Amino acid sequence: MIITKTPFRMSFFGGGTDIEEYFKEYGGAVLSTTFDKYCYVTVRHLPRFFDWSTHLTYSSQEYVTDIDEVMHPAIRNAMKMLDMHEIRLIYDADLPARSGLGTSSSFAVGMLNAFYALKGKYVDRKRLSDEAIYLERQLCNEAGGWQDQIAAAFGGMNRIEFNKDGTYNVQPIIIHPERKKQLNDNLMVFFTGFTRFSSDVQKVNAIGYTEKIKQLQEMYELVGKAQAVLEDKYSNLDDFGRLLDETWKLKRQTGEAISTDSIDGLYNKGLEAGALGGKLLGAGGGGFLLFYVQPENKKAVMEAMKNLLYVPFKFEDGGTRVIHYSPEMYEKVGD
Repeated sequence: MIITKTPFRMSFFGGGTDIEEYFKEYGGAVLSTTFDKYCYVTVRHLPRFFDWSTHLTYSSQEYVTDIDEVMHPAIRNAMKMLDMHEIRLIYDADLPARSGLGTSSSFAVGMLNAFYALKGKYVDRKRLSDEAIYLERQLCNEAGGWQDQIAAAFGGMNRIEFNKDGTYNVQPIIIHPERKKQLNDNLMVFFTGFTRFSSDVQKVNAIGYTEKIKQLQEMYELVGKAQAVLEDKYSNLDDFGRLLDETWKLKRQTGEAISTDSIDGLYNKGLEAGALGGKLLGAGGGGFLLFYVQPENKKAVMEAMKNLLYVPFKFEDGGTRVIHYSPEMYEKVGD
């Protein structure tokens, strides 16, 4: 039996510049972090006592006798890609799916990590992120960028640079621990209660793509500015919050599905209560609202958001990992 633990991510700056169509022409970068909310994937070989050969448990239950019968596209394609047979897979998570925190990509990374471990193979983080990108973007044909898979595999607070030649580099943010804790303390996250499929939002927002180039380039420039704020111990950390407000205003211009009147109303209430800035996490359309709030204004923001679920969190640095490994003998039928 294998159990993997893979973190979710929150993206601060540069979202949208990680889309292959964009960064292969202009280059791109994101500044993001993983935090202490995780998905867990448990995989083992299914004993041969049942009428089915594969049993899957996620938001649905599947009992199938052939891989082609698997309804979940990521599981079906991953099983084919890695030649997995006769398995029981269980997915569990600390946060809901379709909420803007890269949940589907964290699952993809954690699942691939578990599949390789079940085969007795160690795979490095670069390969896991590469194969998760291939799984979601090519095999499953889901719209979106590359940042979620990379963040889930590597973990930590990073600047992820996307190069025109189709490669990427993961650069850890160099920030003093006390400054990092202060940043963590000044960030507040609230669940709006709305969920959506990121790939659906990406498809809607892809309309009129060429008209968004200017905004995406400005969002890219904010990545460097935010990185400088974090890494320069003499800079005012509150500027990070103000930059979040700038990037959110730019993000809203890149697609009609990014925000809604309800989300705009919630965001404005947060600013009126004292937040310096914030953004909706993920592709847009719903999920989690992030605010940067100075300590003296946190109580007022909590009151303004009293109808939403507050989600406390801590940054994490681990990335995906195997937390339980019990190897088992398995021979494929016919071998």
